[in-house]
Amino acid sequence: MTKLDEREGPRDECGVFGIYAPGRDVSKLAYHALYALQHRGQESAGIAAADVGGHIMTLRELGLVHQVFDEQKLCALGGDLAVGHVRYSTTGSSGWDNAQPVHRSDRRELALGHNGNLINAVELHSELRELGVSFRSTSDSEIIAALLAAHEAERIEDAVSDVVPRLQGAFSTVLMTKDTLVAFRDPAGLRPLVLGRLDGDWCVASESCALDTIGAERVRDVNPGEMIWVDDGGLHSGQFATGAREAFCVFEYIYFARPDSRMNGEVMQAARGRMGEILAREAPAPAADLVIPVPDSGAPAARGFARASGLPQDDGLIKNRYIGRTFIEPGQELRKRGLRLKFNPLPEIVGDKSLVVVDDSIVRGNTTRQIVQMLRAAGAREVHMRISAPPIKHPCHYGIDMSTRAEMIAHGRSVDEIAAELGCDSLAYLSLDGVYEAVRGDRDRHCDACFSGRYPLEGTDEANGKYALELPLVGARLLSPT
Repeated sequence: MTKLDEREGPRDECGVFGIYAPGRDVSKLAYHALYALQHRGQESAGIAAADVGGHIMTLRELGLVHQVFDEQKLCALGGDLAVGHVRYSTTGSSGWDNAQPVHRSDRRELALGHNGNLINAVELHSELRELGVSFRSTSDSEIIAALLAAHEAERIEDAVSDVVPRLQGAFSTVLMTKDTLVAFRDPAGLRPLVLGRLDGDWCVASESCALDTIGAERVRDVNPGEMIWVDDGGLHSGQFATGAREAFCVFEYIYFARPDSRMNGEVMQAARGRMGEILAREAPAPAADLVIPVPDSGAPAARGFARASGLPQDDGLIKNRYIGRTFIEPGQELRKRGLRLKFNPLPEIVGDKSLVVVDDSIVRGNTTRQIVQMLRAAGAREVHMRISAPPIKHPCHYGIDMSTRAEMIAHGRSVDEIAAELGCDSLAYLSLDGVYEAVRGDRDRHCDACFSGRYPLEGTDEANGKYALELPLVGARLLSPT
């Protein structure tokens, strides 16, 4: 078996879910919520559950949600509260040890799932190791779990209030002890987290689509710097940080969130359609015959572009939706066909046409280059690429796995030079002002560092790489006696 990335980048991140609902089948609810969040991470999935006052049981494995869990496993995870996680690695490799929820039993037992990235992970990891704390993984999520599990405070909410100010970076986190569900979000609110209600019970999730799936009502977003906790006394809330500059990730609107999710009051499908409309205004293609999307990512913006330009729209590329993150090695002959395993152009639709091809982003450019070649081979007369986001020129250090600057096709190149690299007749990107117009948002309350290089958190430039925590672990193994 070998891995095939669904896209050439950027990569998805993680999704979290938590529920406190005595008397309900919390593990099955978590399963269905994670299924709705599968787009946020396809490397591993896990659920932890417990009866109030009982022992926490955790099941986590590499693979998709439906591959990890079945009816028998979910029945074994019965309880009153549960947390779940789907992962794409942003700190630490994709091995089983780094699957979540992280389960620790130090001074207290807890299970924790985390979406984001700590930019001071190596510093905290070193401090804890010097204090004799051992780690089973190389993810920054276990650092948070270790700090909280070993904390001397009697109440978990007091431990969170004391620990969180030491964390730097992005962290939308859910955790459970044997009697309490806790969720908290970093002071800048970089990653999403939403509070929901299922009749009289409470749940939290990365996106509102997970709440919709289980029949829960979206109540509100968890505020930046806020902690909420649920126990037998109901829902509680506290603010552990105030006054920080908000910096919600603008790329959630462009790509990461599911189209039916609502964030900061905006439905993603509608916002992405407006991006296409504004793109048509900023970079029209009056001589074109047809608008086609790169499925599925470019579809909402392509519809918006077609609406605003008055051009017809059709599906000129058909996507094979049954290629997962793992599949049988195709062999040399099929490998030569490359992207044909994922996309197939329709000559009857694109032949002898001047095409506007809409996608949401370009990182390395490998996929886009091959799509342009395939469309020309299928008879397209002209290929005009339109991208519903600005050029990506800088890596993300807050929970999105993007390429290095050297790998990014837009780094150090003009738009015309990029178009020449891709082999298209023209190329245009949506402006950053156009993005904020589409999402009806304020730049001073968002993070757009992958486009602008303007990182909102101090110390980001010194942030460590994805595998930084594996280096001290390797060193410790080399120094240990055999």
